[in-house]
Amino acid sequence: MRTKIVAGNWKMNKNAEQTEDLINELIDKLPTDTDVKVVIAPTFVNLASAVDHTEFTKIRVAAQNMHQAEGGAFTGEISADMLKSIGVNTVILGHSERRAYFHETDALIANKVETALKHEMTIIFCFGEELKDRSTNSHFNIVEGQLRDGIFNLPESAWSNIILAYEPVWAIGTGETASPEQAQEMHEFIRETVRKQYGSQVADDVSILYGGSVKPDNAKEIFSKPDVDGGLIGGAALNANDFVGIVNAM
Repeated sequence: MRTKIVAGNWKMNKNAEQTEDLINELIDKLPTDTDVKVVIAPTFVNLASAVDHTEFTKIRVAAQNMHQAEGGAFTGEISADMLKSIGVNTVILGHSERRAYFHETDALIANKVETALKHEMTIIFCFGEELKDRSTNSHFNIVEGQLRDGIFNLPESAWSNIILAYEPVWAIGTGETASPEQAQEMHEFIRETVRKQYGSQVADDVSILYGGSVKPDNAKEIFSKPDVDGGLIGGAALNANDFVGIVNAM
């Protein structure tokens, strides 16, 4: 049975005090009996504090990125070992903003994936098409290519540490809207693409999250789709009531 997951990517938001306040709000408001796996990804400087504050809760802490090297002269970067040393065992890799603003390629992301797996980390692997890809009807090819070049080199055993997160970049901050039906269409395609490469066991077990501007008022309809196993949440993750509302919609 696939794991239901709601992950909040806080991006470059919340200072130390604000991070503590939001975590405390989430602890107070999240239902204790939920079977949804809840993940938060604060900024690097607040990860250790977040791990401490969530120690006796069901909330897990993820990093928003990491470097592919074990260490060395990479000013400003963070290694897998550094994350593990403070209790962070999950990392988001391949996010659309990393691809767009920092020019991360599929080859680089694949290298990061291999490093994370070497350290037995769980990976939230992000991918998705841009508006130009959708408008030229090449969105399925783009997504298949990102999967192939990013993670289809992995052995089947590695997939127990992989969570997929589909981001329709064309529907985030563009004024365009992705319908729940469009989300399901792509998620079904993703699962079938994984099935062709790895077989039914891997395809049926992997959780596929939707990262297309999920909010409390559309979460229930999106999450009701058979191949949508949760969400990678951006802006709504910064508000405790909104994030809890999304978790409760699962």
